[in-house]
Amino acid sequence: QVQLAESGGGLVEAGGFLRLSCVASGLAFSRTAMGWFRQAPGAEREFVAAITGSANTYYADHAEGRFAISKDSAKNTLYLQMNALKPDDTAVYYCSADLQLGVVTSSTDWSYWGQGTQVTVSS
Repeated sequence: QVQLAESGGGLVEAGGFLRLSCVASGLAFSRTAMGWFRQAPGAEREFVAAITGSANTYYADHAEGRFAISKDSAKNTLYLQMNALKPDDTAVYYCSADLQLGVVTSSTDWSYWGQGTQVTVSS
């Protein structure tokens, strides 16, 4: 059974930083595509970043240059380093996983999801 558990969210002032973590179990982590999405109140779930089994990375325009996705296969852990945070980054952040990556930016193409971690950026 695949389980994804996010942590690291919280309240931070604009301009600050946070590092999110996602511990995965029940899957071949080193060969699995992993991603981060976010969902603000009343909005659709949107793509943030992804990393493939071979460590190719993808970023949404809003994350490029500020966020960095990485993984530690020895710890089965995915990370999202978020810098220069803005109030618009406020959302629940979800970890996702899939063995066969389709359209990386489409939430419907990802098979597994964590429960999410809240990130709130104050102005």
